[in-house]
Amino acid sequence: MAGRAVTQRLCVPDVALRLANGSHPCEGRVELHFNGSWGTVCDDGWDLRDAEVVCRQLACGGAVAAPERARFGRGLGPIALDDVDCVGTEARLWQCLHGGWFSHNCGHHEDASVVCSGGPDSEAGRAK
Repeated sequence: MAGRAVTQRLCVPDVALRLANGSHPCEGRVELHFNGSWGTVCDDGWDLRDAEVVCRQLACGGAVAAPERARFGRGLGPIALDDVDCVGTEARLWQCLHGGWFSHNCGHHEDASVVCSGGPDSEAGRAK
């Protein structure tokens, strides 16, 4: 197999996603549960495509905003992902390109957030 690149797809079965500190379940600071603890996502490169994946994954409609700079407060615990770069069509946030689990150059003042179109009074919010 000399000269051939081998690509290995990482299977991440025990990961959970939630939004914290929002005024309703479809907005807030992005947090991931991995390896037994909840962690945040750094906002380096964070944009609407990344937020779109989060909103869709949580059945919260589409992304309205991708706030940076800990808009919904600073999280606690580890920073799980940094340099997230979604195409926008991924089914799960951790399927997007990123800098590796728990590899970052961020502080919690850079925690990423989302505001989704779904909420307590929308079809998307009730579908959760």
